[in-house]
Amino acid sequence: MIVITSPHVPEERIAEIVRYIEQRGVQAHVSRGTDRTVIGIIGKADPSLAEHLRSMKGVENVIKVSKSYKLASRDFHPDDTIIEIKGVKIGGDNLVVMGGPCAVETPEQIDEIARLVKAAGGQVLRGGAYKPRTGPYSFQGIGAEGLKWMKEAGDKHGLLTITEVMTPETVDICAEYADILQIGTRNMQNFDLLRKVGTVQTPVLLKRGMSATYDEWLNAAEYILAGGNPNVMLCERGIRTFETYTRNTFDLAAIPAVQSLSHLPVIADPSHATGRRELVETMTKASVAAGANGLIIEMHTDPDNSATGDGVQSLFPDQFAKLLKELEQLAPLCGKRFDTPKQPAEAFLTWKK
Repeated sequence: MIVITSPHVPEERIAEIVRYIEQRGVQAHVSRGTDRTVIGIIGKADPSLAEHLRSMKGVENVIKVSKSYKLASRDFHPDDTIIEIKGVKIGGDNLVVMGGPCAVETPEQIDEIARLVKAAGGQVLRGGAYKPRTGPYSFQGIGAEGLKWMKEAGDKHGLLTITEVMTPETVDICAEYADILQIGTRNMQNFDLLRKVGTVQTPVLLKRGMSATYDEWLNAAEYILAGGNPNVMLCERGIRTFETYTRNTFDLAAIPAVQSLSHLPVIADPSHATGRRELVETMTKASVAAGANGLIIEMHTDPDNSATGDGVQSLFPDQFAKLLKELEQLAPLCGKRFDTPKQPAEAFLTWKK
């Protein structure tokens, strides 16, 4: 259930209500709005608790939340969550672009791609140091050394960094070097991993499982939120269906649907959703039109020859730059803010196909 306070209740009174709740053996999670505060009650509460709370000074209403996910629900947190990382805001009417390769390969590779992501207008550098692969003999990532290279490239070019974390044991080192931790589709229901990232404050991008329902996806987010980490983003990356032409089937409806259910920012991944370079640009624009708060797009300087993974869905740098320039025109029409640098196209002349 959730407790909604009367307008402008002082902090001292809210603290008293929270203490009263926790004395009854359940948890209280506080969400502060502009004039009211919402207190979420987590755990099996005594049926009489609701009536006692309704009679307390400063309480306007007590509502039973039927959803299995409480903290992720918009019932608990009516306003959009906005996550701010080093001045970059994710959520609300901000549009954030994360770009980069499937995997970190060399210091030179990730540095050059970081330069191009920044020049095109991206705010976050993506790259995998630990790679979950379907086959055991495929490239599995460089590991901790790759994290260091990516952090150096991000710091040098003024970009945030995001990388995938695969096991509870690697959460701390990934959090040490990356600004955002990504939970991949195969790990969406790795509950030990979800509990571990819930113990850190590093923002988490939670990708939807390839066969997950919205309810399962939001319950996975609930594990992280309940662990104490409020900085969660959801990522729609396509689901597995009978169609084989595309890598996955992009569920565009998930973006507005989940935004109606949850206050958490929703990021779209058109690269994995389609698996085809020629479809990425169109589906990127469709994601913005559907209301996505951000995009995570694969880009590589030589995707057809030297990429260690996902080359066929990775944009070339000039395609990436052109797409972001078009997003600058599209975003305001969709109620979003996005600006690209005003430098001339010559910034990309040092890169050759």
